[in-house]
Amino acid sequence: MNKQDLLTDIHKSKKPYIIYKSQNGFDLYTNFSKKIILNQQNVYQFLNQKKKKFLKQTDLFVGFFGYELLNNLIGIKLRNQKKINFPKGIFYKPEKKISLSKNLKYRNNGKNKNNNIFKININRKSYSKIFDKFKKKIKSGETYQIKICTKYKTYSKIDSLDFFCRLSQTNLAPEAFLIRDNNYSIISCSPENLITKKGSLISTKPIAGTVKKNKNMNKNKALKYFRKNIKETKEHNMIVDMERNDLSRICQVGSVKLSRAKIVEEYKDLFHYVTLINGRLKKNISNLDIIKAMMPGGSVIGCPKISTLNLLNNQEKENRNIYTGSFGYIKFNGDMRFNIIIRSILNFKDISEISVASGVVVDSNAKNEFNENYIKAKALIDLFK
Repeated sequence: MNKQDLLTDIHKSKKPYIIYKSQNGFDLYTNFSKKIILNQQNVYQFLNQKKKKFLKQTDLFVGFFGYELLNNLIGIKLRNQKKINFPKGIFYKPEKKISLSKNLKYRNNGKNKNNNIFKININRKSYSKIFDKFKKKIKSGETYQIKICTKYKTYSKIDSLDFFCRLSQTNLAPEAFLIRDNNYSIISCSPENLITKKGSLISTKPIAGTVKKNKNMNKNKALKYFRKNIKETKEHNMIVDMERNDLSRICQVGSVKLSRAKIVEEYKDLFHYVTLINGRLKKNISNLDIIKAMMPGGSVIGCPKISTLNLLNNQEKENRNIYTGSFGYIKFNGDMRFNIIIRSILNFKDISEISVASGVVVDSNAKNEFNENYIKAKALIDLFK
């Protein structure tokens, strides 16, 4: 049996599995011997596990931290928000790993049942009011940049593998992943790596800057646009400085460097402005130290991080759940790779939600930022058609 047929068989068997983008294709994890549902109490025990040798490709835990759990970890209090009672984080211990090619193929035979009607939790008028409120906070110095989150929701019974394969064919992203479990699925084409740690070396790759792709906007023109656009440049510089500062808290003095600054990455409907930052960890830095320093990722929150998180959590009326959390793995030897969960669909209790956010700085325009949110969601919304 070839690997593609094996994936189809695993999917049809209803066995839980995870697919994660690798350098040359995808890694499939399954046959889970442990499933750890995280909460405010056991997350410390999970992150403080004693390191072991990495002997097998399955000597790791793979899963996600939700946004609310990451806030709890760094001492941010959340208001009483609307909840869907989705777990704050889940990690799995796989006993089987299969390498797949980047050309995933699967046919679902018409099993998706969607009404194709999305409801947005913040309409343009409400968004403008929140936007104006945060602009005043920026002018008063309480924050310099802040990300307003909007959610698109629809009733849907979806075939998660079908969605993920179609998304990968049209919008392949370096941090794409799929989780298919018995009562939920997450389909993601996240482009943003938050942590890659190997030994004492660590890197992060913040994204700050988005422009819509069209026949008159190619990669070179996008780079010129970003360089000339004062708003996009300010936003990018602020986020890069914050991520560099986050790394500096856990890295050796003088080791944090920009290795690739202000480059453009291309996706299905848009271009992103990206910088890669590297550093060398201080001695005796734990996994918990790294997670607390780097998460939630600043590029999807705003800056300064703590005061901006407090402003957001006082404004937002419902949990973000997975959105702006992090998915990835921690190996037994402490090496890790985590993304930022953006460009993602959470399907839970036959409700699919897509969350997006755009950055507000002092010279932002409410209409442009509201429209940018839809541009970011479009590739995912198109899957339901």
